[in-house]
Amino acid sequence: MGRRFAEIAFTPLVKEQQKLHGSRHLYERVEHGYDLGDKLGEFEREFIAGRDGFYLASVTESGWPYIQFRGGSKGFLRVLDERTLAFADLRGNKQYISVGNLKHDDRVALFLMDYPNQSRLKILGYAKVYEGDEEARALIEKLRASEEKTPPERAMVIKIAAFDWNCPQHITPRYTEEELAKVLEPLHRRLEELEEANKRLRLASQA
Repeated sequence: MGRRFAEIAFTPLVKEQQKLHGSRHLYERVEHGYDLGDKLGEFEREFIAGRDGFYLASVTESGWPYIQFRGGSKGFLRVLDERTLAFADLRGNKQYISVGNLKHDDRVALFLMDYPNQSRLKILGYAKVYEGDEEARALIEKLRASEEKTPPERAMVIKIAAFDWNCPQHITPRYTEEELAKVLEPLHRRLEELEEANKRLRLASQA
């Protein structure tokens, strides 16, 4: 965890709870550390490029947190530079709750999951919506994936304030069809080899 994430997340009431439960001394050191934790490194870039979805939290006008899932082809969430993310926002159920929330409060939280490897990356930032003009159309065209059939409605650019990696504890491994195919590929090859060997044995026994 970097210092910037601690500065944002560890409010006075949070610190009270840390003191109450005996973890305050651990996190107090983070607040005085040299690592700001607001610039994506190579490891974060690779992790983000491998994701085909993430959870996006925004804040409603009534103060409620609101979470939606954003998905697309792998790597649709682009790293523009060490402090900037962007993606082409695809047409969905047309409720526009997240888009409306961002007109009120541009703060967002992103939660990126890697279930097979039990990893998760939290990102805090400020989102800006680009929609309805030439700048937006150019940005959407730059960000859209060529294989994506759902039309994008807007582009979202997120300036990173801080990020943090969570521990893998309590993450249940889950696998997509693509991930399962990779895991099971050696088994399928072995089964094909055994079937071919059985076929040769049957032919030999009939000779």
